[in-house]
Amino acid sequence: MNQQEGVIKYQLTHTQQPIDQPFSFSEINAWRSIAVRLELIGQCPERYDNIGFGNISHRLEPGSAQFIISGSQTGHIEQLTPEHYCLVVKAEPHQNRLYACGLCKPSSESLTHASVYAQDKAIQAVIHAHSPEIWKHTAALGLPHTRADIAYGTVDMAAAVERLFQSGQLGQSSLFTLLGHEDGVIAFGDTLQAAAWQLVNGLARAIGIEQQGINR
Repeated sequence: MNQQEGVIKYQLTHTQQPIDQPFSFSEINAWRSIAVRLELIGQCPERYDNIGFGNISHRLEPGSAQFIISGSQTGHIEQLTPEHYCLVVKAEPHQNRLYACGLCKPSSESLTHASVYAQDKAIQAVIHAHSPEIWKHTAALGLPHTRADIAYGTVDMAAAVERLFQSGQLGQSSLFTLLGHEDGVIAFGDTLQAAAWQLVNGLARAIGIEQQGINR
């Protein structure tokens, strides 16, 4: 990998305190557990120099710019607790700045999540996964994608996500890949279930492409 996975690149103002906003963590934790079992989120010695990968988020409440996101480098933890999540209080993707609170720091991809939420108030959940199958079959799957020269967790990535939405490419697909971020995939939806379904469906289609190649 050209860049170290999991490094926070944005300017972070973080308040080390428990999240004091009412939020039920049961659903987000359940879907994260499924993603971990599918190795879409996690930490593996043979992948990315054993650095944790993937994260999941949900708006604090409908219409709010604030969102709950899994903490940086929590991929090795099979089941998270509220202490492993952060609240993004304010995000300024074009200024490369984030304000958050929680007992751990927010994920390195938080700016990308913020950029997705900013495009449509109907979006309530975002999952950033790592799927070699989906990523390498981006073209065959006809998936929208950001360019290979745009790195994760940067102002350029936030702007690229914005352009994808403005282009209309995401009107038919709630799944896109980050070609400048090895195996990086983003799924979103009006519920966590919808976002997860986009991700799992994309994985099934990608595996189908690979199996067709083997069986020819």
